[in-house]
Amino acid sequence: MNVAVNMTKTSIIIPTKNGASDIGACLGAIYSQKGTVPFDVIVIDSGSSDATLEIARRYPVRIEQIPPETFHHARTRNYAAGLARGEVLVFLSQDAMPASDTWLASLVSNFKDPSVGAVYGRHLPKPGCSLERQHTLETIYGSERVVKEPSSREKLGYRYYHFSDANSAIRRDVWQATGFPDEFKIFEDVGIAKRILDGGWKIVYEPGAAVHHSHHHTMMELFKRYFDIGYGFKRMGIWNDQTRSSMLGDARRLLRRQLFRFDRNSSGDKAGSSIHHDLAKSAGLFLGINERFLPLAFKKRLSGHRLFD
Repeated sequence: MNVAVNMTKTSIIIPTKNGASDIGACLGAIYSQKGTVPFDVIVIDSGSSDATLEIARRYPVRIEQIPPETFHHARTRNYAAGLARGEVLVFLSQDAMPASDTWLASLVSNFKDPSVGAVYGRHLPKPGCSLERQHTLETIYGSERVVKEPSSREKLGYRYYHFSDANSAIRRDVWQATGFPDEFKIFEDVGIAKRILDGGWKIVYEPGAAVHHSHHHTMMELFKRYFDIGYGFKRMGIWNDQTRSSMLGDARRLLRRQLFRFDRNSSGDKAGSSIHHDLAKSAGLFLGINERFLPLAFKKRLSGHRLFD
């Protein structure tokens, strides 16, 4: 097992494309961090046609450009990690805004434990976020710190392998031993989490390392997204009785919360829309898990990320 990391350098890796509306605030928050070890920032851009790079050049970042057609969630992150010099590799999305000036210190401090291979932080909803996203983020990213190790697998269920490279850190030598799995178009973060945990390292969920990060999804987008999640879970071998039971339990709690809000809250239209979104997610997940029974042409239409092309 690893020895405790010598906190001499952290590399922050940010994939970008047409992120002019977010990248300035993101980098501003990064360079306002306090109590941190030395760090550098690598911006890896895949063909921005807006002012993303112009804004990024206002900061002391290293910019690497790749052709847009070569972008791949796993391969691009592996490529950027290979360019980095830090002992800890921090992965951050261009639209993930550190919520405090101690975000980085909170994230990296977990590596004082030599058995920790990776850390990921909390996602807070942005202003105007839908009720569906608010409730989902509250469910997945709670206020309590969690250490993932074999003894916690049964208790955590589907959350055991949950990991988000929109706000995370990985030891460099752990990344070298595992790498992001490039056989997947998406869910490369869940894939590397599985490799890390199965390899004997711990993963920590650190709520103190919070970012504001959320997206608006239509009902059809959620259906297709969860179809892909179901297929991905099945393909990675992490769909079993434990994951099914825990996911169904969370789904029931979310639905009860929505129904309570629908009954008690004046914003019934929003709550009703959120219930429809949750039902679409459940339907997509069910079909994704059972995709082997569906015709290929139908699966191509259901996948939001063209997983069957």
